[in-house]
Amino acid sequence: MVKIFLGPAGIPLSTRGKGSIEGVKRVKELGLNAMEVEFVQGVKMSVDTAKELGGVAQELGVRLSVHAPYFINLCSSDQEKVMASQKRILDTAERASAMGADAIAIHVGFYGDYTPEQCYSLVKDSLLVVRDKMKENSIDSVKLGVETMAKETAFGTLDEVISISKEVPGVIPYIDWAHTFARQGGNIDYDEILDRLTRELGLTHINSHFESLQVRKGKYVDVHEPISKNAPPFEPLAKALLKRDISITLICESPKLEEDALIMKGVLESLGYKLG
Repeated sequence: MVKIFLGPAGIPLSTRGKGSIEGVKRVKELGLNAMEVEFVQGVKMSVDTAKELGGVAQELGVRLSVHAPYFINLCSSDQEKVMASQKRILDTAERASAMGADAIAIHVGFYGDYTPEQCYSLVKDSLLVVRDKMKENSIDSVKLGVETMAKETAFGTLDEVISISKEVPGVIPYIDWAHTFARQGGNIDYDEILDRLTRELGLTHINSHFESLQVRKGKYVDVHEPISKNAPPFEPLAKALLKRDISITLICESPKLEEDALIMKGVLESLGYKLG
């Protein structure tokens, strides 16, 4: 039977207090059971605060994941930028480990001056370096999630993230369903993707984002919209999940955060699934 962890990307907009701890409490109040901690503008949380946050989340039954900073490019031709990117991933992983988060979402880089094949090699080398440093620091419970990306200039096709997950231990795909939908020209086959993740990688838990994207000149672009836009539609994904014996985290990256997460919850309930 499927097990679904659903919640917002960051602190719910309706949270009365400040900070991620209050955010997790609000997630629980809303009847949701997951939250992605956002380090997108930098890793500013202390390890001690991360530990405290993890304790509260565990007590309330809220599953945590983390989003690494946007300022990461493992395909940069500037080695200093690559090393700084590796450090940001490592710093994120350290906090993720302290709070008991299972995975971090990473925008790993842009092709830039390189071919996709050259960029793939650079990303692989950097992730191996980060994994070695994580091992040295006894960070062994956190998966590095290479996110699927919407922009054609970015590393992150479905094939790329699956392939690199096969090659680097501790690396998984972090599936952004809308990004994949856009990258595939406004098409997505949820069953096919879920089958690939379980068959090719043997995943028993999938980490993912869900939102809708804006259309400009007939093309889907990486501007997040409320899920009511149906780009891509959520209900077919819900139906595909409910046919499977799998665990998944669905993080709502819509601008409406918890409002849309609750709509997603309502869709699941209408199909007979009760969020635990």
